[in-house]
Amino acid sequence: MPFNLTKTAKRLRKNATRVETILWNQLRARQIEGAKFRRQQPIDEFVVDFVCFEKKLIIELDGGQHAQAREEDRERDNRLSGKGYTVLRFWNNEVLENLTGVLEVIRRKCL
Repeated sequence: MPFNLTKTAKRLRKNATRVETILWNQLRARQIEGAKFRRQQPIDEFVVDFVCFEKKLIIELDGGQHAQAREEDRERDNRLSGKGYTVLRFWNNEVLENLTGVLEVIRRKCL
């Protein structure tokens, strides 16, 4: 794993967005189906928002900047899927407006 990705992940954890913090508070400590999630985790050349290695599940939160980066996100998702991961993407407003629904989608993927 490249050195700069580890530093980047650490910086991202220290500077989490409000939405990341909201979701992290629901994912941490094995609260969903006993699954252990990590946040801002390097995987190959990417840093993913949240990952459960045992379930091969990645959760990405998308803010407004992702509206312009859809092709890059699709390529990234394809590369991670090729490594056996399922990638779930949620818009920030989905977490803010429907946290229960977001958590239910995640829970079902952890079964």
